[in-house]
Amino acid sequence: MPPYDPSGFWDEMFAGPGRVRPHYTALARRLATLGPADVARRQQAADRSFQARGITFAVNQGAEGIEKIMPFDLVPRMITPDEWSQIERGLEQRVRALNLFLHDIYHDQHILEHGVVPWELVLGASGYRREFRGVDPPLGVYTHVVGSDLVRDASGAFYVLEDNLRTPSGVSYLVENRRVLKRTWPQIFQTYDVRPVEQYPQDLLEVLLAIAPPVVDEPNVVVLTPGVFNSAYYEHVFLAKAMGVELVHGSDLFVDDATIYMRTTRGRRRVDVIYRRVDDDFLDPLTFKPDSLLGVAGLVATYRLGRVSLANGIGTGVADDKAIYAYVPRIIQYYLGEDPIIPNVKTYLASEDDERQYILEHLGELVVKSVNESGGYGMLIGPHSTAAEREQFRQQILANPRSYIAQPTLALSRHPCWVDDHFEGRHVDLRPFVLFGKEVKVTPGGLTRVALRRGSLVVNSSQGGGGKDTWVLGSLPTPAGQAGRPDVAGAAERREDA
Repeated sequence: MPPYDPSGFWDEMFAGPGRVRPHYTALARRLATLGPADVARRQQAADRSFQARGITFAVNQGAEGIEKIMPFDLVPRMITPDEWSQIERGLEQRVRALNLFLHDIYHDQHILEHGVVPWELVLGASGYRREFRGVDPPLGVYTHVVGSDLVRDASGAFYVLEDNLRTPSGVSYLVENRRVLKRTWPQIFQTYDVRPVEQYPQDLLEVLLAIAPPVVDEPNVVVLTPGVFNSAYYEHVFLAKAMGVELVHGSDLFVDDATIYMRTTRGRRRVDVIYRRVDDDFLDPLTFKPDSLLGVAGLVATYRLGRVSLANGIGTGVADDKAIYAYVPRIIQYYLGEDPIIPNVKTYLASEDDERQYILEHLGELVVKSVNESGGYGMLIGPHSTAAEREQFRQQILANPRSYIAQPTLALSRHPCWVDDHFEGRHVDLRPFVLFGKEVKVTPGGLTRVALRRGSLVVNSSQGGGGKDTWVLGSLPTPAGQAGRPDVAGAAERREDA
């Protein structure tokens, strides 16, 4: 095999040519014992497992077809206990601050009166729902499921690239990546104390039960999906099955006497909690888009009365607006009196005159994003763009500055990936998942997304990205290659599970 080249970027596995980071040493030794045919055989086994289990995502744009198997790379990404401690504390801080922000802007609006965040930026955001002024969600929590995207720069420091507070997806791949790797290459788990992730669906169910209306003794929970053409439909099925609850479409539900019911073969059944994977705009044709066939007529009024609970709450999109993102450090400082534990990436707002001028003068160097797009769409990566693309974005920015932000082109960290018959570095990010019910819980893992195309910085699956298993280590391996955690019984239990 050609030698692996870790130069030019922060490499997750190598500190330099031939210098493996200490926590990767045992894995590197195992890889060194395998020839290209052995690695290829395991990679093929993993690919077949993904296909057999139907682990897919849907592509709703372009001519590639509707449904694709989720690409998976065999070599796991590792996070040390110290690195995870910073991530865990940083995400909890961020989620608590953003929930205080949501409560404030839908009630007294102190942060706007004090000029910390501009009025027009919040009230003009497409995700702000005036209909929910004064509405109190259960437990005072708006965002029960959060998936913030983290990246490392060339120095190895973590940054929050963006927040996802509406209907974040990807957690099913987090769990499935672990299951597939355990089946196809169980030996590599033996020398590591890897924290489990398989409990996520039950943790989510616990959060959903906690936010049920207080008058209900045995809450009935459902997952509301837009249907098979949604890009995350596999995940909707996965979570409903794993939690043991019904997967429903809007047409399965109806409102009667301020109560949500589900149609079943045994008659109607009351619904108390809806984990909705339908965007705000389509939830209720009586309140939002009148032509929506995905939602339930009367759902919003029932929610306002406290007769049904929704996760996430309505109107959370304003807090993950890409322009509001630039103010999150100030939001954390305002509500918690703390500096952000994980910093933001420098962000320029096209709505500000001086910053817009800077963006227009540096389009070839920046990453420009539409504040209302996701999945890698509506984005210009300056260094990889053509003159025509830059001119198109220039005109779009001038026509609607509020809809665009720009960030420096980061030297995202890389990780070895199996490409054809050898290892090559590919850029990665990390999407950990945070649950917020009675308390905040960060699942010890995350979806490591990989830009599988050489040189690409776009990790989204819809843009050619794939995934890796992400190992949060409970303890660092000892020099002898054994996990150093003193809890031997716990480690044995985890390995048996593996």
